[in-house]
Amino acid sequence: MDFQGVKGTRDFYPDVMRVRNYVVDAWRRVSLRNGFEEYDSPIFEYLDLFTIKSGQEIAEQLFHFTDRGGRHLAIRPEITPALARMVNARIGSLPRPIKWFSVPRLCRAEQPQRGRLREFFQWNIDVIGSDSVLADAECIFAAVDFLREVHLTADDVVVRIGSRPLTILALGAAGVPTDRTEAALAVLDKRPKLSDGDFRKFAAENGLTGGQVDFLCRFQDCAEVGEARELLAGQEGVAEQIDSLAELMAALGSLGAAEYCTLDLRIVRGLAYYTGVVYEIFDRGESLLRAVAGGGRYDNLLEVLGGPKLGATGFGMGDVVLGILLEEKGRLPELARRLDFFVVDADEGSFDRALAVAGALRAAGFSADFSYRRQPIGKQLKAANRCGAARAAIVRGDTVAVKDLATGEQGPERPVEEFLAKIADS
Repeated sequence: MDFQGVKGTRDFYPDVMRVRNYVVDAWRRVSLRNGFEEYDSPIFEYLDLFTIKSGQEIAEQLFHFTDRGGRHLAIRPEITPALARMVNARIGSLPRPIKWFSVPRLCRAEQPQRGRLREFFQWNIDVIGSDSVLADAECIFAAVDFLREVHLTADDVVVRIGSRPLTILALGAAGVPTDRTEAALAVLDKRPKLSDGDFRKFAAENGLTGGQVDFLCRFQDCAEVGEARELLAGQEGVAEQIDSLAELMAALGSLGAAEYCTLDLRIVRGLAYYTGVVYEIFDRGESLLRAVAGGGRYDNLLEVLGGPKLGATGFGMGDVVLGILLEEKGRLPELARRLDFFVVDADEGSFDRALAVAGALRAAGFSADFSYRRQPIGKQLKAANRCGAARAAIVRGDTVAVKDLATGEQGPERPVEEFLAKIADS
């Protein structure tokens, strides 16, 4: 039988693994320097943890199963519900604000396509226990900090920022009944992905009148918060939400992230648990239809899962779309295999000494390799170059000479004991 990987999953051969590690290492560096601590959760949870947040229909989008004890479990499609569960379990002892990050492996039972796989990695940044706009700004800034870390400029990507509460107020001003709010939000969430004609047709099929669509499009097309303020004048709560957005944009400016960020009231986010500012990150050229990252404020989630009502905000960034973007923009660095030393036994009888040198190098913290086969020195040096070694430690009898494989320069031969003593002291 010819076994192949499951559709929608990836095999991480060493060259692909180097790219994954490059991205994940950058996620961790950025998280730590922005004051976030790392956490993780089990790869499977009780199915109810996800259905109570998103409804029973979410089960069709998950890999779920029944264990031997009859318990209904699911492989995690996201980590935010697990984060809420974990915080609820220790809510009395965790200092606030809680600034956590995670890089989980996630699975979703959906049709694989470009930018969307069944198995992927996702960077999650969250701040829990704060209602301050600064918490939202910190999350967005962390995302921008990472984009800079991987050399994606403001000409490459943009953070589009919207407001769920302001959009709900616009629905009210347009005359959409409150019992149709969630359905209408789902309609508006589709607008950036559809042509104007297709959007209007879709909106009509979902109960929005032509006049309501005209008004909502005017609202979503507001380029500045002042325009939205004028359009929604007289609606209770508008001033508070406008001021909150303005404060957020000002904070992002102070943090130095303004060039990446823009107001875009078309951003709604499809998940119902969002309660405040929402945002998505796209490539400016719009060659990718999918967002690189998305998130927002979700103040009700901990309460829904049995905890207190507590301010919470955060985002997720998947590795699949990000990887496509980095490759298309030519932002991936050279990630070939690298070794500090390749140890060469230059004559017959030197191999035991070569092993001792390799062991000492590794013990001192250097990466070192050697050939399993006894070969002429020329073939061993070729193997060293294939491994990306910076230097060759050439062992000949009781001596070692170090050769720089980039320049070809070779140092003097020294006694092995002297070389090992120097390595041990380094």
